[in-house]
Amino acid sequence: MPVFFITADQIQNGAVTITGPLCAHLRDSLRLQVGEKFWLGDERRQRYRVIAAHIDRKTISGTVLEQIAGPIPAHPPLILGQTLLKGDRMDWIIQKATELGVASIIPLVTAHAIVRPRSDRQTPQQSRWQKIALEASQQAERWEVSLLLPPCNPQSFFESQVSAALKLILCERAAGQSLATVPLPSEAGNHIVLAVGPEGGWKKEEIEQAVAYGFTPVTLGQLILRAETAALAALSVIQSRLGELG
Repeated sequence: MPVFFITADQIQNGAVTITGPLCAHLRDSLRLQVGEKFWLGDERRQRYRVIAAHIDRKTISGTVLEQIAGPIPAHPPLILGQTLLKGDRMDWIIQKATELGVASIIPLVTAHAIVRPRSDRQTPQQSRWQKIALEASQQAERWEVSLLLPPCNPQSFFESQVSAALKLILCERAAGQSLATVPLPSEAGNHIVLAVGPEGGWKKEEIEQAVAYGFTPVTLGQLILRAETAALAALSVIQSRLGELG
């Protein structure tokens, strides 16, 4: 069973109370029964083994049997700036990037992006994407949930990441450095930022903006990959080099 996320204030004196969507999911989808044990996690990187003590239509109550502190992060957190993709491809990349351990995902509205955010849909879309990240974090048994931030334009994104230790922009067939050899920071207190463009590629001015804010153009080689494939391939290379993928 996955690790399900709650907030720390739901744990009081060794007891936990679960309501809302998680209660319904555990009760109706997973058929949780009184006496069954399951795992919960919170935003403090604490994990709890819980036994269900009471279940009704609105509430699940449980007793904490064991509490485990998460390991201290050993590698820099990874931030993904991903150009908005059409249809369920954006959902898919949020799910898979979360499974690969990214700390946060920022959708980008680039010049060649096909999808444009609608103001009347931004809040529900944001909530849906965050739910996808939550479910993927639970399934992957991560110690934290990837954060989905609101869409922004490339310049705002580049400017917001100026203090990161390493900033990379993925460019197809670029004369940039290979992602397999670019030096990576090792200290956990640093951040690594990866910007991935649309299938139509970055506009020349966008790459120039990125470089002006300290981004390094990198490439995966001569193969032309779909945007979602390129993003996940790049994340896998970085996480493997950091030791997050063995």
